Amino acid sequence: MTEDTRFGLDRKVRLLGPLPLDSGAELAPVDIAYETYGTLNADASNAILICHALTGDQYVASKHPLTGKDGWWIRMVGPGKPVDTERHFVICANVIGSCLGSSGPATVNPATDRPWGMDFPVLTIGDMVRAQAMLLDHLGIRRLHAVVGGSMGGMQAVSWAALFPERVKSAVIIASAARHSAQNIAFHEVGRQAIMADPRWRGGDYYADDDPPSSGLAVARMAAHITYLSEAGLTEKFGRRLQDRDAKTFGFDADFQVESYLRHQGISFVDRFDANSYLYITRAMDYFDLAEAHGGALANAFSGSKTRFCLISFDTDWLYPTSESRAIVHALNAAGAEVSFMELSSPFGHDSFLLENPEMNRIVDGFLKAGEGR
Repeated sequence: MTEDTRFGLDRKVRLLGPLPLDSGAELAPVDIAYETYGTLNADASNAILICHALTGDQYVASKHPLTGKDGWWIRMVGPGKPVDTERHFVICANVIGSCLGSSGPATVNPATDRPWGMDFPVLTIGDMVRAQAMLLDHLGIRRLHAVVGGSMGGMQAVSWAALFPERVKSAVIIASAARHSAQNIAFHEVGRQAIMADPRWRGGDYYADDDPPSSGLAVARMAAHITYLSEAGLTEKFGRRLQDRDAKTFGFDADFQVESYLRHQGISFVDRFDANSYLYITRAMDYFDLAEAHGGALANAFSGSKTRFCLISFDTDWLYPTSESRAIVHALNAAGAEVSFMELSSPFGHDSFLLENPEMNRIVDGFLKAGEGR
């Protein structure tokens, strides 16, 4: 392996691997970009792994280098916050397949000395977790005090507990699921088709021309962003109000505020994300079904688990509704695992886990503190 500046900013390590993948392929070498916060204690027992969602990245509590915005979970991670960097060493790694420094379709294929493009191997959530385990091995962390994630990050967190139960003391799974539903797969397919229908996609081989399929990616983001919100939240924020005008144009400009909002979300997204990465990560999420490898019985994935679990859902989240969290809770109960669960009320749909929510913060803070004395 090559050495990295372990406690600096914008860390990146190249691990020689190979990393066996669920598809039967192998990935080598494996580049992993990551951020850390706080100090690892002498026996490496205070580490918390934060897992990011589909369009997230490693900048969980630090400025994003492209957007200049604060970290995506600055409300949760930091000094004195629920994931307290004064007590814990916090790691967040860019998942493989993504585009902020970890191995993915935009990185160089050592066999061709050109970007991988669509020759990059198709990944699963399990592959992402095993790559994270390689990073923790490199950092000298055998066991995590906790793994924490929301949405796709929650899929990684629950996979950690299933794949490496001996390495996870506690798991916090927020607004997530143990498998992707048919509806979720359908929404992802709309986004992928929008990208691949963009003439600039060119079969994924667009890096040399610096002319990515921005239009298709923007539409994919717009469609997905609708699923992150709730009808009540959209109505409260936008209703049918017009955008900077007193009357309808009787054309196809963004007459309504909600149209303008979605267009802004799409346009701003293409400046920080790679279209091919969007294809790969959504496919990994679609393949996710934790029970599949256990005879279809989710409880078997947690058989004998000593990990403590905390699950949180939101009442207006229709992307990963409370029923999905309850399915995990029922499986954990059947496996005899220690689990707590809470459905919280929020008008903001799936995005609630990223927004200010004092009750969520209180639950996560209490759960992590309760595990420190064990």
